[in-house]
Amino acid sequence: MTAEQLQQAWADGRIVPLAAAEEQADLAAALACTGCPETAPVLEPLRRRFGPGVVVGSGGSSGRRRWCLQPLSHLEASALATGRWLAGQGIDPAACLHLNPLALHHVSGLLPLVRSRHWGCIHLPIQPALLRDPVGLAAAVPLPSDRPTLLSLVPTQLQRLLAVAEGLAWLQRLTLIWVGGAPLPQVVAAGARAASLRLAPCYGATETAAMVCALKPDRFLAGIGGCGEPMADVELQLQPPIGAIAVRTARLSPGCLEAGTLRPLPISGQGWWPSGDAGRLDASGLTVLGRLDGAIHSGGETVFPEQVEQRLMAAAAAEGLPLQAILLLPERDPEWGQRLVALVRPSAQALGEAGALLEELSRLCRALPAAERPRRWRLCPELAPGSHGKWRRRHWQRWLASLEAGQSPQSHDDPQRC
Repeated sequence: MTAEQLQQAWADGRIVPLAAAEEQADLAAALACTGCPETAPVLEPLRRRFGPGVVVGSGGSSGRRRWCLQPLSHLEASALATGRWLAGQGIDPAACLHLNPLALHHVSGLLPLVRSRHWGCIHLPIQPALLRDPVGLAAAVPLPSDRPTLLSLVPTQLQRLLAVAEGLAWLQRLTLIWVGGAPLPQVVAAGARAASLRLAPCYGATETAAMVCALKPDRFLAGIGGCGEPMADVELQLQPPIGAIAVRTARLSPGCLEAGTLRPLPISGQGWWPSGDAGRLDASGLTVLGRLDGAIHSGGETVFPEQVEQRLMAAAAAEGLPLQAILLLPERDPEWGQRLVALVRPSAQALGEAGALLEELSRLCRALPAAERPRRWRLCPELAPGSHGKWRRRHWQRWLASLEAGQSPQSHDDPQRC
């Protein structure tokens, strides 16, 4: 569906289900329809109750897809909050050019359209393929000098543009770059600061109608980490015992569709929705530690693999190791409860010396706390996040399990039983 068709559907008062082509069957099952999801009978009573809106997918990082209803009024409330956040930094939302390289069936691609519609600014879609071609992007999308230019990216897209001179020069002309959807690697953040890119790392979810907090670019450039302070219409709190992030805002989704039934979100009597992530709140704002369903319990310690992955990527970069990607997955251990296994993708030029890389990474890990040290290392040249920058951990867990029947020749078992 195009942006023009979507806006016409809203003008007609409709709720529009949005999904990638490969997810249409899952969406149809959630709506309990056998034909076109847009004509599902369940949508008419929801339209009468909530007005126009969308049904979009959520939950890609946890591996369990949910189909959330978001009324247009909630999306517009999100746009209003983001506009006020920009105005607080001296940026007039109505004067902006809002670039959008993300698909409409993701909430992070949907909101640029809603913001531009609500603010009255220009919305310019960019073909996602151009983000994989920094030279072509710079030529195809020249940036104006007479108006602020905004962009939303996932870390994978940002990293790809940073690696090419033309892509970096293009990014340097942007007024503000929101980065979300997945953790921002420390080495990428350091490269962005060195290039004076005005990044705004942010945090949000489909259930919250996108961003609930964002770090101001000036603070990012000053070396502050995390995702900043909550938007004006949002409250955050951490719930015990390990700091689960909970959100309270009027733009929470009314619920998710399952087999034709709207299932309300698990919201407490005080209005708090548990996001499924763990975090830390301090004077600088929110720092996301990782998914609670991805955390492991090892030797009495709670370990967030995403945090360890970031530290290892930063340590490898500092030593000039040819490491392109690393993913840490849990396996059962009779003594520790769970231990980590590392999947590793070397740079293409280093594939012939992958064994040496695994040895060096194992050495670097000796500086980590015992519970965070991977017990085993597996070479995985095809390792990569999904199209939206999120790791499909369940997919790679199955990939790892498929190797367990036989020992891979390109693997390394840590000799140290910590």
